[in-house]
Amino acid sequence: MAFWFCLKHHAVEGEDGCPSKDRLGPYASEAEASRALETARERSEAWDEDPVWNDDVEDE
Repeated sequence: MAFWFCLKHHAVEGEDGCPSKDRLGPYASEAEASRALETARERSEAWDEDPVWNDDVEDE
């Protein structure tokens, strides 16, 4: 079974939830889905610090 995090209701949902445009996922467990915003923030921070993806870093 898969789980999603609804951005509209800030709640974990199963397959029969809000439209995909309003959800993050799928996740393998309810616990993972409940951390969706935290996971997205962590990934964004990692990408911001990755020199391959960071356009602000000048080539040496």
